[in-house]
Amino acid sequence: MKLLYQLNAAFTVLILIIMSITAFFIHSLLMDMLIQDEQRQLKARAELLIDVINEQDTDRNPQLSQLVQDRNYPILLFDRRQDQILFRTMPAEIARTWMDHYEDELIDEEVWESNGEKYVVYDFALSSRSNQILVMATPLNDLQAVQSVFAFRMIIVFVLGLLLAIIISYFLTRRLVTPLSRLKKEVEKIQKRQFDDVKAVEASGEIKEVEQAVRLMAEELARYIHSQKQFFQNASHELKTPLMSIQGYAEGIRDGVFEGEAAEKGFNVMVSETERLKKIVNEMILLAKLDSSKDVYHPERTDVIDIVDQSSVRLLPLAKDKDIELYVDLSEPFYTNVDSERVLQAFINIVSNAIRHAESEVRIHTQTENDWLTIQVEDDGEGISEELLPQLFERFIKGKEGETGLGLAISRAIIERSGGTIRAKNRKDRSGAVFEILLPYNE
Repeated sequence: MKLLYQLNAAFTVLILIIMSITAFFIHSLLMDMLIQDEQRQLKARAELLIDVINEQDTDRNPQLSQLVQDRNYPILLFDRRQDQILFRTMPAEIARTWMDHYEDELIDEEVWESNGEKYVVYDFALSSRSNQILVMATPLNDLQAVQSVFAFRMIIVFVLGLLLAIIISYFLTRRLVTPLSRLKKEVEKIQKRQFDDVKAVEASGEIKEVEQAVRLMAEELARYIHSQKQFFQNASHELKTPLMSIQGYAEGIRDGVFEGEAAEKGFNVMVSETERLKKIVNEMILLAKLDSSKDVYHPERTDVIDIVDQSSVRLLPLAKDKDIELYVDLSEPFYTNVDSERVLQAFINIVSNAIRHAESEVRIHTQTENDWLTIQVEDDGEGISEELLPQLFERFIKGKEGETGLGLAISRAIIERSGGTIRAKNRKDRSGAVFEILLPYNE
């Protein structure tokens, strides 16, 4: 069943339940209200009757005569001490029954019953010292007829209200579901990888947030698939190059093309390319494990500042060999839970990358603020090209003097696995690049 019909059905059932409960209570309370109102009217007539009797006003005798003769308002006057009916406008059997049961059963009741008929009554003593009881009554059938008429009209109103509510619910739910239906079509485009055809859907509230999330997901999937395609293209190129060199020299040596020193040189190239190929494969495996496997990363309580210092010490010979000055400015120890070996590998990749691209110096600076450690690695080289900057940390993306194109991708994976972030930018005041790493404090 479609969501539109489900919402309409649920709303209709809810309205029916609410209206049924409301109707039940109204129908129940209506009779009580009618009985109370009828008792007030009986009391007023009784007071009128007592006034006429007490005052003996001849002008009001016609009212008394009419009231007494009106069979719709049965009257009973009896003496409970003498057990004698003094006056009645109702059948003798009913009058006798009420008088006999008055003391035991009827004195505090609002509704009296006799011979299967019910009456709303108002009874009182003519005076505080008198044993004469005056009973004014109204048949309950009259009130039930009023209740039935009211209930019938109430049912009509409820049915019309229900129909109107269903119509309004249909248009409201249609307005709610229509964006979802359109969003479903856009999701189907994502399923078919038609990312460029995904369009915005007009909506509001949470549906708008979902729509924005879907479009962001489509953009992210498009970028991911593009990066995967680029990864396979670059990977095949990087793997094919050493394989071609190995194959060429191997076939040349086999066919006798290379002999003597040339063959020896060929063997050296084959070993070198094999080592390069092995390095690429190992880095690809490590990168894949960092993305998916939990066994490759083992966090423990570690001083990150000490790891930064170790990376600078290990790369000092490389800096000396390239005639690069390495300046290190470290802050107080910063302990957090990271994999020390992996984080050291990430720092070595970043600092060695800075050394390769620097002209004369590389600066490493750390700073702690609000439970975050900031590590900056600056070089004074040519900087990062604007075309390369957005995809610098992608796999097999390498700039000038790059090696496998996997070092920065591995560094980013390690830093993100440690709960931190890494970004690269060009220096504003002078030439060169800045790598900034942020690591959080955690127990």
